[in-house]
Amino acid sequence: MKKTIIASLLLAYVASGSLHVQAADLSTSADLNGSALVENQQGNFSTWLPGLMQDFNALPEVRAQEVRRSQALMKINAADQAVYNPELGIGYQNASEDTYSLDISQTIDWGDKRGAATRQAQLEAEILLSDIALERSQMLANSVQALVEQSQASKALQFQKQQLKSAKSQFDIAQQQMQVGELSAVELQLIQLDVASKAADYAVAELASITADAEVLMLLGSNEQPFSGFLDTLTVATMSAQIDPELPALKSAYQQVLLAKVAASQVKANAAADPTISLSAEREGEENKLGIGLSIPLQFRNNYSDTLAVASQEIAVAEQTYLARERVLIQQQKKFNLSLPRLTERYQEWRELVFHSGQEAASALGQQWKAGDINTSDYLQSQRQLSSSFLAGLSLETALYSSWLEWMGASGQLEVFLSAQLPVATNNGSANRSTLAH
Repeated sequence: MKKTIIASLLLAYVASGSLHVQAADLSTSADLNGSALVENQQGNFSTWLPGLMQDFNALPEVRAQEVRRSQALMKINAADQAVYNPELGIGYQNASEDTYSLDISQTIDWGDKRGAATRQAQLEAEILLSDIALERSQMLANSVQALVEQSQASKALQFQKQQLKSAKSQFDIAQQQMQVGELSAVELQLIQLDVASKAADYAVAELASITADAEVLMLLGSNEQPFSGFLDTLTVATMSAQIDPELPALKSAYQQVLLAKVAASQVKANAAADPTISLSAEREGEENKLGIGLSIPLQFRNNYSDTLAVASQEIAVAEQTYLARERVLIQQQKKFNLSLPRLTERYQEWRELVFHSGQEAASALGQQWKAGDINTSDYLQSQRQLSSSFLAGLSLETALYSSWLEWMGASGQLEVFLSAQLPVATNNGSANRSTLAH
C-alpha cells in the first residue's frame, strides 16, 4: 500500500508536474492536455507585438536610422543644385586714361554633371533605405529571438521548480515509509539522489533564465517584455518564394550595380569640357567697350580615359558582388526550406507522443512499479526519460523559432510580416514610422 502511494507520487510529477496531497488520500493527475508542460501556442500578436514595436522604435539605434534617412533626402536636394555659379569680376587700371571694367562669366553644365549627381544621390538614398530595412529586420529578429529564449527559459525554470518540489515531497514520504520498514535504505538514497539531481537542474535552469533576461534587457531596455508564442505561423508560406532584386536583402546589392553605372556616367560628365561664356563692359577714358567671350577646356593632355576605365570596372565588381550575395541568400533559403518542414514534423511527432503515448507510458510504468515488476532504480531512470521529453520539446520549439527568424531576418522580410500582424490602428502608426525601411 505504501509503495503504491510513492509510485503514484512519482507518476504524478512526470505527468502533471504537481502533487495533490490530501490528509486521507493522495490523488494524482496525469492529464497532459491541461498540463503546463505542453502549450498549444497560437499567434496572438495583439498581446505583445504592439508593445514590442513601440519599444523597438524608441531605441537610439532606430532613431539614428531616422536621422540617416533625413540626411539621405538632404543629399538629394543638395545634388539637385546648379553645379556652377556665375562669376563677377571688377577691375580698375590707373594710367593716362583710367580704365574701369566689369565682367560676368558663367560656365555651362554641358556634360550634365548636375543630372548625374542627382541620379547618384537618389540611388545612394535608396541603397541607404534598403540597408536600413535589412538592419531593422535583423534587429527585430534578434529581439524576437531573445524573447523566445526568455520564454523558453522561463518554461524550463518553472518545470524544474515543479520537479524539485515534487521530488522533495516524495523524499519526505519515502522517509516515513522507511521508518515503518516498507522501503529499503538503498531506495531512500536513490530518491535522495534524485532530489539532489533535481536541485542541480533547477539551478542550471535559473542561470539560463537569468542569462535570457539579461539579453532581453540589453536589446530592448527592459526584461519584462510581454510575449506569447506564434508557432502556428512558422511556415514556408510566410516568406517570399522568389529570390529577386526586390527582396530587401538583395535590393541594396542590386542598387549598387545601378549606382556603379551612374557613377561611370558621372565620371564621364565630370570629364566633359564645359564651356564658359563671359560678358564684359569696360570704360577707358571717354570710350565705352562691350565684349563677349567663350572659353573651352582643351583636354588633350588628360582625356580622363583611364578614369573612365576604372569606373567601368566598378560596374563588373558590383555585378559580381550582387551575384555573390544572391548565391549566399539562395543557400540560406535552401537551408530554411530544408530545415523548417523537418523540424515541424519532429515537433508534431513529439506533441503526439506527449499528448497520447506519454500518458500511456507513464501509466504502464506506474502499474509495473505497483506490481513490483521493476525496481526503484529502473523506474526512476524511466521516469527521467519521460520528463526529459518536455525539455526536448522546448528545444524543438526554440529550433523552429530560430530557423524561421534567421531566414526572415537575413532576407529582410521580418518587419513586413510583423507589421501585417499589428492591429489596424497600431499598424498605421507603425507604417508611418517604418516607411524609411521599405
